[in-house]
Amino acid sequence: MELKYPKKVRLGDITVRDGFQHEEHFIPTEAKLFYLEELILCGFKRLEVTNFGNPKGMPQFKDSDELMKQLRGSKKLAKAGINWEEIELTVVTIREQAVDRAIEARKEGWGPDRILMMVSTDEHHHFANSGTSLPAYWKEAERCIKKAADAGIKMCGCVSTIWGSPISGPTKLEDAVEFSKRWLDIGAADIEHADHDGSAPPNQVYRYYSMVLDAMPNTDLHVGHFHVTRGWGLANVLAALQTGIDIFEGTIGGLGGQPANFIDGVPVTGTGAYYYKDPNVVGLTTMEDMAVMMDEMGIEIGINVDRLLELGTIMEKTIGRRLRSEAILNGRIPKKPREEFKRKGLAKVKEKLGEKPNQIYPDGWPEKAQYRG
Repeated sequence: MELKYPKKVRLGDITVRDGFQHEEHFIPTEAKLFYLEELILCGFKRLEVTNFGNPKGMPQFKDSDELMKQLRGSKKLAKAGINWEEIELTVVTIREQAVDRAIEARKEGWGPDRILMMVSTDEHHHFANSGTSLPAYWKEAERCIKKAADAGIKMCGCVSTIWGSPISGPTKLEDAVEFSKRWLDIGAADIEHADHDGSAPPNQVYRYYSMVLDAMPNTDLHVGHFHVTRGWGLANVLAALQTGIDIFEGTIGGLGGQPANFIDGVPVTGTGAYYYKDPNVVGLTTMEDMAVMMDEMGIEIGINVDRLLELGTIMEKTIGRRLRSEAILNGRIPKKPREEFKRKGLAKVKEKLGEKPNQIYPDGWPEKAQYRG
């Protein structure tokens, strides 16, 4: 028997937004542009570029306008013949002021194709991220979706604290399903189902996405977003795949986490105190490892995996430390013999023992094993 999972998956890279927001030094605009260009050239069609929120609390995104303009005007991508109709650029817009910025940018020709607002099923977690109550936010989101749609921008509705909250503890999966339906009711184009703090064990991921697809069967509506704080990222991806989910997000090197509380040594507000003892061990599902795993499973992902691995190696230089990717450390699974690791002398030993070159069982043994249990 074989595992059941989609044979084609869409991967969205969110390194430059979600990955870089956790870094405690400012990543130069030129570096952000380089990685976005290279990710597109690797084959990614869905990318999260930046955050249009107030940069006072998140200075990593103080270059958001310039980055979007440079990306839209990229000569490298123009030379490569990239068709922007095939690329979807997303910008995070947690509050209405940011949505309005995205609409104006769109009108000027360099804005996003898709924006994202977020609710948490735990209202305390939601308040920490947005500064407002859930009822007030739902009204704001409904208003924003309408005017964004009028400007030709899609809205992604994110649902967080699905499998638990780092602030209030246990949550109910049923609440997250209801929140997802509410997003669609008010006009969201799709839902990012987010495990923002690595609370989801694989069995509960399977249960939740089964509930989601029972209620909202169109897989175009659903995006899997997993953090690996406790090391379950790819296990959760596999669990979601088995339910039929076929859109996933990740970051190069498993970067990401809460917005940094320091940028270049200067304290900033971020979203408050870190939830974990060591903020260096949090992050998202590692894109390189996810891509290699899916490729080995025979899933069509439309990504140049070798080019992605090269990019992950470069990223470690930009960030300045060893990142999470096991595929970067250990490479692809070999597809042909590695002669350099074969020990010399086997052929002579077999000849001395009277064995044929490809013989693996002793003479006289039956062709097939006789085990009957």
